[in-house]
Amino acid sequence: MSGAALGIEIVVVFFLALFLLHRYGDFKKQQRMVLFGTLLAWYLCFLIVFILPLDVSTVIRIVVKNSVYVSRLLLPFMQSYARSGGFSITGKIKTALIENAIYYGTYLFIFGSLLIYVAVHPQWHLSWYELQTIGITAANTWGLFLLVLLLGYGLVEIPRSYWEASRQGHLLIKTYFKAAKLMTEKADSEENLEDVMEEVRKINESIKYNHPLRKNVDTILRKCPVEYQEKMGRNMDDFEDFDDKQNTYPTERSLSKLHKQVIYAVQRHNRTRVQWQILLEQAFHLEDVAKNETSTSRQFVHSFAPPEPVGWFRRYIYTPSVEWYWECLLKQWFYRVLSVVLSLFSVAVVWSECTFFSTRPVLSLFAVFIQLAERDYNYLYIEMACFITIFFLCTCVYSTVFRIRVFNYYYLASHHQTDAYSLQFSGMLFCRLTPPLCLNFLGLIHMDSAISHQAKEQTAYTSIMGSMRVLSFIANGFYIYYPMLIVILCIATYFSLGTRCLNLLGFQQFMGDNELTSDLIDEGRELLRRERRKRQRIEDGENRRREWRERYAQRDETAARNRMSMSEMKETNYGETLNSDTNRQAKYTRSSSQTGRDSIELLQDAEPLDFNAATLNDDPLQSEPGRHGGRYLSMSSSRSRIFDDV
Repeated sequence: MSGAALGIEIVVVFFLALFLLHRYGDFKKQQRMVLFGTLLAWYLCFLIVFILPLDVSTVIRIVVKNSVYVSRLLLPFMQSYARSGGFSITGKIKTALIENAIYYGTYLFIFGSLLIYVAVHPQWHLSWYELQTIGITAANTWGLFLLVLLLGYGLVEIPRSYWEASRQGHLLIKTYFKAAKLMTEKADSEENLEDVMEEVRKINESIKYNHPLRKNVDTILRKCPVEYQEKMGRNMDDFEDFDDKQNTYPTERSLSKLHKQVIYAVQRHNRTRVQWQILLEQAFHLEDVAKNETSTSRQFVHSFAPPEPVGWFRRYIYTPSVEWYWECLLKQWFYRVLSVVLSLFSVAVVWSECTFFSTRPVLSLFAVFIQLAERDYNYLYIEMACFITIFFLCTCVYSTVFRIRVFNYYYLASHHQTDAYSLQFSGMLFCRLTPPLCLNFLGLIHMDSAISHQAKEQTAYTSIMGSMRVLSFIANGFYIYYPMLIVILCIATYFSLGTRCLNLLGFQQFMGDNELTSDLIDEGRELLRRERRKRQRIEDGENRRREWRERYAQRDETAARNRMSMSEMKETNYGETLNSDTNRQAKYTRSSSQTGRDSIELLQDAEPLDFNAATLNDDPLQSEPGRHGGRYLSMSSSRSRIFDDV
């Protein structure tokens, strides 16, 4: 049973990671190594999490150290390599090595500090296993610090997001606010792209075809949008020598910096453009839902026709009537019930995080459920309870990773609009969050002997990752009491303290009782009205052109049919006229038969042409065109017979 479940989970987790990578990455444009590294990181993290319930119940030993190597060695190097603006592989590797030297130096400093702390205690005899445990402790400490922050946000925000999704009016107002902010960002990205393209144009005009750095300029031009490439290509004079003028030429380092700016500007411009189109579709759909709620026909009517033809699913299953019941009636209640269920799970997690260190009595709810299943030896119930618990924890943590945005430095955008740096950064975050998440889960269900202080058989995960008993102040202090801060974080998230602080700092956030928020909502509503009128005009124009084409097609078909009938009538009349003329000519045939016979006899008396070589004219000027020098015998005989007697 466990072997079959393990095989199914391996396949399902792989396709889950592949689906997410396809949604956020771009298989056609991004580098293969970037996609492979991100897929490997996501797959290993998801695999560890979903196999952990089998680890708890059947003690299956799963090697999880690959995720550590990927997050500590592979992804940081590939991240620097992908973001580098170098034009050669050597230049990109050099930049990546310099950046990673600083990155690894920080880790070495933390590890050295912990090593010195352990070394000053003579009662501790350090072995290789203990040194390895210290390194894992340093990594998990940072991961646990970040885990509590993300978990505290997700435990409140995920249930609240579904509750707000059930309120169509509130969701529409928030969409107006997002539209105003996104339009500002879109205009900023277009202006930034114009500035960068102006710099590229100047360099393109200064560096000519025979300059040593021209190949680098061509590489930059290939990263520009097509319309800018055509514009710069028309203004390029390839026959001007760069040595003829005393110009100041850029260096290779400045071109690398410009190359990096071009990649960033183009990526940002494409992302905002796609997000604007997606937001328009969402806003139009919410407005359609608001209009259809008062419909008496209970048939969902869209403002605009779908761009793609209607498939069999919408034609036979998801009909307009079914769509009306789902969008206007059932969807709201479904989201509300789901929000309540998720809220109960969040309360259980918060309570267990604050009480999981208590073993007598057992206060952690998840530990109580697992111990009840242990008494009955119900392994299936243990696996299901562990799977549901860790799945909810992963959803709260990983969804926050997909939601957060650090300016334009880190941002996971759907519909293939995430850049390579953000993809690899997310893989690094997953690899750093997964080990402390698993250890925290084992602590919640009292399966980690370092926390529960019970003589139990170690799980396969703790035997690989090591125990925290080497560092008592971390095992008995930080790992137990720090998760209690999740209560403060949940309260701060519930009252939107972070949003209010960002709003005070000048970052525009959605606040219901703010004057600036109301202005942005009005601005977004006006923008959507303008876009709706624009799209309506385009659709009306296409409908008129379609009607004219259909009308003229019918006219052309009718005219062609009339022409065919007229031609048939003309052919019929011409046949009748031809028959009458034939009969009329037959009357005069007999009377003119004698004259015809006389004419035939006269033609028979004519002499034939003689094309013998002796009679050909050698002078082409005397021969008529097309005759090839041939003469009649009657005309040539008079000249040749004069000298017959000589």
